[in-house]
Formats: sequence, structure tokens, C-alpha cells
Amino acid sequence: MKRREFLKLSLGGAAVAAVSREARAQAGVREIRVGYQKNGVLVIARQQATLEKHFASRGIAVKWIEFSSGPPMLEAMNVGSVDYGAVGDSPPVFAQAAGAAIVYAAGQPITNGQGILIPSNSSIRGIADLRGKRVGFTKGSSAHNIVVQTLEKAGLTYADITPVYLTPPDAGPAFANGSIDAWSIWDPYFAIGETTQNGRILVNASDITKTNSFYIANRNFAKSHGQVLQEIIDVTTATAKWAESHREEVAKALSAVTNIPLDIQTVAANRSSFAVGPVTDDIITTQQGVADRFFKLGLIPKPVAVRDAVWKPVQT
Repeated sequence: MKRREFLKLSLGGAAVAAVSREARAQAGVREIRVGYQKNGVLVIARQQATLEKHFASRGIAVKWIEFSSGPPMLEAMNVGSVDYGAVGDSPPVFAQAAGAAIVYAAGQPITNGQGILIPSNSSIRGIADLRGKRVGFTKGSSAHNIVVQTLEKAGLTYADITPVYLTPPDAGPAFANGSIDAWSIWDPYFAIGETTQNGRILVNASDITKTNSFYIANRNFAKSHGQVLQEIIDVTTATAKWAESHREEVAKALSAVTNIPLDIQTVAANRSSFAVGPVTDDIITTQQGVADRFFKLGLIPKPVAVRDAVWKPVQT
């Protein structure tokens, strides 16, 4: 056999093998690993077993993995330990800048439920009073973005505060005992800070900027199991639609899954936005602004193009 003919057959065989692997991958999902936090639509989906019910007839199991914030979830997703999860706006920017294997699968505009708290007896009265103060938040989280944009609004810089990087479970006690002067956080921790840790709202995020949260998928999972991912998004969207008009039941579901008292989850549920939809051009523009801002401040090592990581469902 001539070398040219051998190469032709070899390349043809490789193409067939690739198609075969793709077909096996699409048919081979046996478990979907979902990352979630103590809030949002995925908590409701877990409590109602909506994904389990949808995939039961095909023998696909659902494994739920809880995270305290978005950054560690996306670290796990990057190495293939999580297939799908919900995070705020900043974690995917940091992950994308680090070359993580993630894609934006769906978006969710945020209207309330996050901001900056200060102790009720604090001398801080306005944003300008944050100068020189210790501000706690999770590095690379949506709370990080709120701090940055809040400072900009008041004409302050990131260097004007002392950032204290804390996970939500660590930041709560630090806020309560006065180890930090302010706390940038999201629900239900935002509600906990208000109701049980003597907090006062300095800033509601919705008064500062448009923010979004995202449903993120592992890039390889999205590539190999596109139809399954679309079904996951469809179930998430349906769960979100139900949640918009059943907030009392939502609070009970959130409380049952997270063990956070019902009164606190009721506060969070009543002010949350649940609607899930595509990652629109408007959402991409807003998210690109977050990425550009973080690069300008030197918080990420290189610029990123958000649009490059937006998942495009395969048209059938």
C-alpha cells in the first residue's frame, strides 16, 4: 500500500473513530454532578428532585455537591469533578483567565439579595467612609465585583480599603465579632447578617450596577453531552419559572436543603430573582465589563473574551 493511500485510510479511520467516540459519549452519561450553594434555583431543584425525575427513565443518576462559594466550585469543574453548577458573575471571569475548562450555559439577571453590610453601630455612613476600612469578601466571587464597583462609584480605588479574603462561613463570625468593618455578601448570608449578626445595609448591589449569575458547565461535558446539557438547562428553567410564583414553598425548600432557618430563607426567597434564560448579548456585555475591570485592576493575569466561552447549543 502506498504511503498516500495509507494516510488517507488512516485519517478516514480516525474520523470514523472520532464520530464513534462522540456517539458513545452522548449515549454514555450515567451520572450528572451538580454543584450548588445555599441559595437559588438548584437548591429547589435538589429538594424537588426535578433532575432525578427527568433522567430516571434513562438510568442517569444525579449527584449533588455543595460549595461555600463559586471559586472552589469552578476549580472542581475545571478538573472534571463537577459537570454543571450555578455561580455569580466574578468566578467565571477568574476561571476563564486561568484557562479553566468551563462554558457559560445559561444566565440569570440578579435584582436583589446581595450587597455590603456594616455593623448597626458602625460610624460608617456612606461609601466614602470605607476608606481605610477592612472589607471582607470571598476573592473572585460576585461580592468581589460589588466591592470594586461600589468603590468606583464613590471615587475610591481598590487600594483605599484593606481587602480581607474570607469564605462566607468564615466571614460571618468575623463580621459579628468586629474583625472586619464591612462585609460584601449574597443571600442567604446577606439575610443572616441582617437578622442575626446585627448588620445594617450600606449598599444594595442593585443600586450600584447590573449583575448576573450564571449556570456554568464543564467544557468537555458540554462538548460531549450537548443534548443532556440542554435538558439540564430546560429543567433548571422550568424550576425557576415555578419558583417565581411559589416563593413560600421556595423558602421552605431552601430551608430544608440548607438547614438555614425558615425566617431567614423567607427573606432571601422574597427578594430573589429566579428567571433563567440564554446568555444574551446584553448579559455578555455586562459580564465583559466585569472582566475588563478586573484586568485593569490587575486582579486577573490577562484579558479575557467572555463571548469565547459562551456555549452554543448544537442545532439539530
